Amino acid sequence: MAKTTRLLPITLATVMTVLLSGGATAAGGGPDRAHGPSTCAHRSLLFCEDFERLPTGGPATLKWGMDTRHGTLSVERHRQGKVLHVHTEGNGRAFLRVDDFAAPGNSFFGRMRLKVDAFPTAPDWAHFTLVEATGPGSAEIVRPLGGQWVSSLGGSFWGVGADGGPTGDWTNWRESAPTVEDRWQCFEWQWDATDNRIAVWIDGVPQPDLTVTTTKHGGNPVDFVLPQVDNVKIGWQLYQAGPTPDHFDLWIDDIALGTSRIRC
Repeated sequence: MAKTTRLLPITLATVMTVLLSGGATAAGGGPDRAHGPSTCAHRSLLFCEDFERLPTGGPATLKWGMDTRHGTLSVERHRQGKVLHVHTEGNGRAFLRVDDFAAPGNSFFGRMRLKVDAFPTAPDWAHFTLVEATGPGSAEIVRPLGGQWVSSLGGSFWGVGADGGPTGDWTNWRESAPTVEDRWQCFEWQWDATDNRIAVWIDGVPQPDLTVTTTKHGGNPVDFVLPQVDNVKIGWQLYQAGPTPDHFDLWIDDIALGTSRIRC
């Protein structure tokens, strides 16, 4: 009996440790996992939105704005929490917009959890953007997370891109980073003004093929220079008309922007 009495508190303590740590997490860290403490409640961040405090339906918040055309944003319940449902028709757009954003030294990290119902399979080179950043005094529109459908390879692939500036319109997609439909994944990116670097992680794994810098990018043979960002948009936009499918749905959760890597 003495032996049993000594083991019981240890066993309970072990169980409680597991429970308090948030339990096991699903692949990709999406909202299907057992949530631990909220990211927004326990981190000092430049911006954070986990949608838990928002009512379901059309967003009602002063923390961020919207940019939509043939698209909608809505907060929905999803198992253990709330998420943002992004819906667009054709080549529409629907973005959550973070205005008046300011990062020390114009450098920051981003993180979001994401599930896309389906990616475009037509027309060829159909181009989509999920994260976009701009700033005053620069025509450069930087897309830390986007991609393209490549019919010759039978798939779509993630890539960093830009448009509007001296480097032109480009998406640095890579076969090493194929898109995945209908599965929660965690995406991180780094915006580093010291060498105009954009780096990407997927489910916590670095994607070095996607990294772009001042001289390493997919555009015209001139320096790529990041704008002094003050606006960050997160959502979905497809640029070509008449795509297949004719509408797009994705779900986003746990958006965070900070001065250090936030991780999944």
